[in-house]
Amino acid sequence: MDFSLFYFANDSAAPGSDPYRLLLSGARFADERGFTAVWTPERHFHPFGGLYPNPAVAGAAVAAVTERVGIRAGSVVAPLHHPLRIAEEWAVVDNLSGGRVGLSFASGWHAVDFALRPENYEDRRSVLLETVEQVRGLWRGEELTVRDGAGQDASVRSYPRPVQRELPFWITSAGGVETFRNAGRAGAGVLTHLLGQDLDELTEKIAAYREEYAAQAGTDGDTGHVALMVHTYLDEDDEAARSAVRGPLCAYLRSSLGLVLGSGAGGRRRIDPEKLQEKDIDFLVERSFERYYDDGGLLGQVDKARAQVERIRAAGVDEIACLIDFGVPDEQVLAGLEHLDRLRVACATTAPATATATVTA
Repeated sequence: MDFSLFYFANDSAAPGSDPYRLLLSGARFADERGFTAVWTPERHFHPFGGLYPNPAVAGAAVAAVTERVGIRAGSVVAPLHHPLRIAEEWAVVDNLSGGRVGLSFASGWHAVDFALRPENYEDRRSVLLETVEQVRGLWRGEELTVRDGAGQDASVRSYPRPVQRELPFWITSAGGVETFRNAGRAGAGVLTHLLGQDLDELTEKIAAYREEYAAQAGTDGDTGHVALMVHTYLDEDDEAARSAVRGPLCAYLRSSLGLVLGSGAGGRRRIDPEKLQEKDIDFLVERSFERYYDDGGLLGQVDKARAQVERIRAAGVDEIACLIDFGVPDEQVLAGLEHLDRLRVACATTAPATATATVTA
């Protein structure tokens, strides 16, 4: 099992003198200890995740303080950007890092985010797949036909040229099985999470993904790559861990509640969280906390987490992306990385994959 670090900061509006300390310190730790990658997201217009409006900028900072660890977007919201811009920015990071970039692409789900490209909201899923193919072509050095400022067609290439000939890429799924299948057909990896799905459901979706991936021509026995984001905090004592994460994780879940309920994601009925009574919100948050602590994350002692890793492995997951910045104080999180590294070593059955040994299709 590969282990990586994942960032999606809880409250970027909270005062702090060094909001990116945890990102950079954690990245250095991951680099030194042989973790697979560091993932940073793209979020807009909300404190929840708001430290990360541009994962290419965050990735460039990570590249500057590391030497080996993979640098990944989790995710680029493809319909919000021109494919040329995505290719240009990430080629810079690929050069800064010596060829350690990988991108997970997402369709986006929150309507307000599409203030950047409102025309793409309705067709965002088809725009996603089109943009992925355009970025991959540009990455290889192919031309893209565009309309210039004079209204004429022009063929352009993106610069600088990246270090990697092929772009390692994933598709981000909130749990829809068709997204898993589409990723398999595209020869992409999958980045997913346990928000709204359990391991039994995930097992079935991964099987569907592997089937589609194997059906491609030229896979030569490659079965793809599935990365699973989970909340992570480990301690010597389980009760100490529970105490440390209860407040921050409940606040994290409460902070994200409005986005999830109001998005209509996954075909669910759109709910205005302002219309819920406080007791209903408390119930939802507490129920989510108990589920996450027991079954949805790597939370508690190392031995407990190791059993969870084995369940995740059995579901067909290749990499655990450990979400560490959900509100536990930085010093505790950084201290807890030592326990996480113990878990990583204990779960290793093969040598860690290199930063470029990822899905390239």
